[in-house]
Amino acid sequence: MSAIPSQTDLHLPDLSVKGFRGIKDLTISRLGRVTLFAGKNGVGKTTLLDAVRMYAARGSYAVLSDILQNREELTAIVDEDDDEESAPNWEAFFYGRRTSPEACISIGPLRKDQHLNIGISPLSDKEAMRLKRYSPDHLLGDEIQSLQVEFKGAKKKIPIISSMAGRRYRSLWDDESESPSEIRCESLGPGLLSNARLARSWDKVALTDDETRSVQVLNLIYGDKVDRVAVIGDERRSRYGRRVVVKVAGQERPVPLKSLGDGAVRLFGVALALANSKGGFLLIDEVENGIHHSIQPDFWKMVLKTAHTNNVQVLATTHGWDCVVGFARAATDADEVEGTLVRLEQDGEKIRAIEYSEDDLNIAAEQGIEVR
Repeated sequence: MSAIPSQTDLHLPDLSVKGFRGIKDLTISRLGRVTLFAGKNGVGKTTLLDAVRMYAARGSYAVLSDILQNREELTAIVDEDDDEESAPNWEAFFYGRRTSPEACISIGPLRKDQHLNIGISPLSDKEAMRLKRYSPDHLLGDEIQSLQVEFKGAKKKIPIISSMAGRRYRSLWDDESESPSEIRCESLGPGLLSNARLARSWDKVALTDDETRSVQVLNLIYGDKVDRVAVIGDERRSRYGRRVVVKVAGQERPVPLKSLGDGAVRLFGVALALANSKGGFLLIDEVENGIHHSIQPDFWKMVLKTAHTNNVQVLATTHGWDCVVGFARAATDADEVEGTLVRLEQDGEKIRAIEYSEDDLNIAAEQGIEVR
């Protein structure tokens, strides 16, 4: 039997983020097995999740590009045929959108030797000549800048170019054989998971203990009425693709998961993500979306218990007081798992982190003290 993970197994027991998007300098001295971030809109909660995702991916091109695409941080580029289209706007990663040689992003625990660092650096003449074999000179310009990604001494460069042709070149720089191993990371946005992603996630847990847990979470809403879950359809032959259906007590035929409402889809998605992020991170933006206040305590009990069992470090954001109260009650009851609340506040150009222990959370919940 494998050992139950402890708090010392956390990839990020604490966190420092500098120079990333709207965060100039942020230090959080303690993260828990499950950490809930609260704070006003625009204070940087979602940005913090993006920073952790970048850290887990060790600055991989695919994740960097995906973050910018999701945030619609795009810029106009010209392809080989002089046609205009969109590409990721790398400047958007840097604080103040400044990509000077001094600009630097630093993400990691308080131990600086564990940081992911991203800066701006020109390509050497040799590197530039190598690149020009793959893109016409008139599209590259004289001096070619690059993102320089460094982690634990391993370095790589991603050219910042103005032509689509250069995308073919990036694979020559992004040598996976030399890159540090990425940490598994699942990310759930404010919206609901698509049918395709739910189906892919289900495939990885079917016929395991995590399948049972994923079904049980639906009964937080339906009180033991959900018996089984299955994925039906063929994405190659059906315009609806693959979709999740559930067998509900009293119903002769299975019904679509989405017919049970947003709350059911959200709960099921979180349970699957917890199963698919073992040993890594689960990042949840606006975690309360679709989940009724009456089941928040039970929802958080499930998250805390499963995160502990599966050795997952969960970081989530919220705007909701009911979510904070439910989290506080669940964290207080879960003696073996540390749940931490961190409120982010704007303090001039800096963001300040106010950390609450489980005792603080319990007092706040009982007395209705505002901690959002």
